Amino acid sequence: MTFCSDVQVEPLAGTAKQESVYVLFEWPTAWSRDVLDGRTFGPGLTEKLKAKLKGVAGLQLIRRPGRAGHERGTGHFRCFVVWAREGLVQDYVLNGPEDILDLDLEHPTGTCLPLVLVCTHAKRDACCAIKGRPLAASLACEFEETVWETSHTKGHRFAPSVLLMPWGYSFGRLNVEAGRELVGKALHGEYFYPANRGSGLTTPQGQVAELAVARQLLDASETLHYGDLTVGAAGTAAGDSSTVVVRHRDGRAWDVELEEKEASGVVSSCGDEPKTSRFYAARRVRILRAASQDAARG
Repeated sequence: MTFCSDVQVEPLAGTAKQESVYVLFEWPTAWSRDVLDGRTFGPGLTEKLKAKLKGVAGLQLIRRPGRAGHERGTGHFRCFVVWAREGLVQDYVLNGPEDILDLDLEHPTGTCLPLVLVCTHAKRDACCAIKGRPLAASLACEFEETVWETSHTKGHRFAPSVLLMPWGYSFGRLNVEAGRELVGKALHGEYFYPANRGSGLTTPQGQVAELAVARQLLDASETLHYGDLTVGAAGTAAGDSSTVVVRHRDGRAWDVELEEKEASGVVSSCGDEPKTSRFYAARRVRILRAASQDAARG
């Protein structure tokens, strides 16, 4: 059988899940295709959860990798509220999913706690289970407290698909070796470029622009941390191109020119017919401003 993630005809950059606040709730029992379709938590509670989360936060169900994560008894459930823009995680222990309704999702607080979420959501797409579960299990052997299985992360055609908290970055097509490096760097807040799909805090154009600048800096042997780069709004340029300004916390700024391209033969989900998709690519990166003197001394 050919899986959708075996058809690798489009770049990863610019495909990240867009969200700034997340609720990660431990739920070891079965996940329905859409965790808020009423079949996971029941229709009554689901409607209340939708009202609580709408326009505020995204919900990811999580569990420990392997059989132990599925067999865990009921009683107390880990829950993390993530504010990706601030790079913060608040850790809770809840009695059940109804306690999500009482969480404060408006005031960022907590610590910078790295969490690696590997999509294993089989009912959403077979790729997530077949490719995600082995990766999660392998990484959990070395990073037990950091790695979790999770529900749909957007982009199962890039399986294994990973979300990195607390910064809200998406990754795809990770093997175990790259996964180990990603987690190892994340524990120190260090930026990992390979397999990086982008930051969920910005648009596809912004994701591509940031990654283009990050690659230049890393190729120049700079140390880069999550949160060092921020992305401005996309502007228009001549023809079919657009420009995005990317800024470093040290005062440097770059103008990234993007162009829109087509990829044919994209298979969005297992069993779907191939289609043509459009994506952005960086055409040129031009520095606008050097580092400030204070930052350079720093």
